[in-house]
Amino acid sequence: MSQHRSLRAVGTMGAKRNVLKRFERVALLKKRGAWKAGDRVTGLRKTKPEA
Repeated sequence: MSQHRSLRAVGTMGAKRNVLKRFERVALLKKRGAWKAGDRVTGLRKTKPEA
């Protein structure tokens, strides 16, 4: 049985993601100066990935 083309991982490498992981969001907020050490990591504000 062949695999459906939507499940293949061929075209997913290098694609721009519109959702960041928590550690990526913290790093981005640190870079922008909107997050300080000791702040909570839950309930982070929304961020857009850098272009």
